[in-house]
Amino acid sequence: MSAYIIATYDVTDPEGFAAYGPSVGPTLAGTGVEVLAIDPASTAIEGDPPKTTVVLKFPDAAAARAWYDSPEYSAIKHLRTDNSKGRMVLVQGFVPPAG
Repeated sequence: MSAYIIATYDVTDPEGFAAYGPSVGPTLAGTGVEVLAIDPASTAIEGDPPKTTVVLKFPDAAAARAWYDSPEYSAIKHLRTDNSKGRMVLVQGFVPPAG
């Protein structure tokens, strides 16, 4: 079953964050990921979410965790966490019940 990583965040230090975008792409190579959305100007329709939203679709939760926990991503994760405030969640895809 597909799994999604959804990240929402506000960049607190644009200069420090600048290296994250170019660095994260290579860490995703070979993971089977599909980038569904990257929006640095997300529009709130309810609540007060951070401005940037990213949605990544992985083949399954194990693939998503393998990427997140990989040495390659671990080496650059600080570029996001040190220079932004937000959340990253892993969400299982929905399979409607049969019938």
